[in-house]
Amino acid sequence: MAAGSILARIAQQDKLKAQIRVSEIEAKDIALGQPAEIDTHTGVIAGRVGRIDPAAVNGSVLVDVTLTGALPAGARPDLSVDGTVEIERLSDVVYMGRPASGQPNSTVTLFCIDPGGKTATHRKVKLGRASVTTIEVLEGLKPGDTVILSDTSSVDAHDRIRLE
Repeated sequence: MAAGSILARIAQQDKLKAQIRVSEIEAKDIALGQPAEIDTHTGVIAGRVGRIDPAAVNGSVLVDVTLTGALPAGARPDLSVDGTVEIERLSDVVYMGRPASGQPNSTVTLFCIDPGGKTATHRKVKLGRASVTTIEVLEGLKPGDTVILSDTSSVDAHDRIRLE
């Protein structure tokens, strides 16, 4: 065996922690004590951010989540998991999936699908705070509006498009 090789790992099966990798861009918003959820693919466990690695490695930061909820059946050391850290909770907001061109605190032009679903019209939309997958809508849309989130730059010169 090579010098420095791991010979054994000792773990308490009932006191596990989760380690998740967060992109260094998003890691700036993570703080100790923030609530988190860990998905073991057999159940979801509540937790809190317990440690944030001070250095980024290969574009990501290692975050330790102390598990506070009951472990689901099948939880064991070195299990692959997915994690979500709650940075901020917003209530009573209008939000949508994050469009291809959607940056926080910006104004974008999106195609909003007209009633009947056969056409879509350009509409200016003011965006607010964002998560990885969703973004707050400050102006330009109301609940129930349907927009095209994918890249529409090839037809952006048109005010209205026909959908097929």
